[in-house]
Amino acid sequence: MALKKTTVMVDEQDLALIKAAAEREGRPESEYFREAFHLAALRTQRWDEDWDIPRLDFGHPVSAEEIHETVSDAVSDHK
Repeated sequence: MALKKTTVMVDEQDLALIKAAAEREGRPESEYFREAFHLAALRTQRWDEDWDIPRLDFGHPVSAEEIHETVSDAVSDHK
């Protein structure tokens, strides 16, 4: 991965938090900024085509409780 140097202005409090985390975790501050830039870059991506995500019709509205029970059952069966 080729890196390019850039300059950005950041909020002082945010910078202080990054400095503290870098010191605490033993990571360079630059890693945090590269990660943040990468996440921002991913957020800007757009796709020309529609996604082919199927719609599921259960014949009735699905409640949060029904979802919770189904997931709990699946996790229990998986163990």
